[in-house]
Amino acid sequence: MFGYLVESALLIFVLMTLVFLIALKLKDNSIVDIFWGLGFIALVIFSLLNSESIDTTKILTSILVIIWGLRLSGHIFLRNRGKGEDFRYANWRRTWKYFILRSYFQVFMLQGFFMLIIAWPVLHILNNPQINDIGVVYMSGFIIFLTGFTFESVGDYQLGRFKKAEENRGKIITTGLWKYTRHPNYFGEAFLWWGFWLMAVPVMDGIFTIISPLVITWLLRYISGVPMLEKKYEGREDWEEYKRKTPVFVPFIK
Repeated sequence: MFGYLVESALLIFVLMTLVFLIALKLKDNSIVDIFWGLGFIALVIFSLLNSESIDTTKILTSILVIIWGLRLSGHIFLRNRGKGEDFRYANWRRTWKYFILRSYFQVFMLQGFFMLIIAWPVLHILNNPQINDIGVVYMSGFIIFLTGFTFESVGDYQLGRFKKAEENRGKIITTGLWKYTRHPNYFGEAFLWWGFWLMAVPVMDGIFTIISPLVITWLLRYISGVPMLEKKYEGREDWEEYKRKTPVFVPFIK
């Protein structure tokens, strides 16, 4: 029933191993973040090439993943260009024993594992018999995706523009979407995967792919997203005031 996951897992293993070798050569493990979105695009193309049938839902779903993946990878590339290894990965490079072996499994293979889980709704749509029409459930997921994508892309744009202004050096952004949530980009990323899951629900057994949005929401809210970023600002008076007034993740909900 879910045999396509084995083939996808093998593809991810090869891709992430190649990215690891590139990172080893560049001495920069943070390039794995750039390849995150591109990995999903590779999975989509692979699934389409092996699909027994192509329909409107598969084409539309694939387009959404490609647009999301290209924007995210392009954004991270431009953000990190010329800045060297991200502080998180640089810190691990300084503190980890058996750094090369540990980074292969704990950074690259672990991200590959989560990539497979998070991509599951999309893979389920692309590797199952076609849906004859785009129904209400699929369109509801499409709208949720668009909402999440807007939060993520607009939030990233607003933050990038804020940081470029010299007068904002050292300040915390509290305007635009950042007025309604401290992490509109992380919220948007999680929310759009809830959209992909809803798109997969009309497909037989698609409801079980709910593990995808659950995992990405958990990761961003409690593990690798919000906690790691907010730790940098702990104790700052302006940050504490911002925290007091602004929801941490879901807009308008403290």
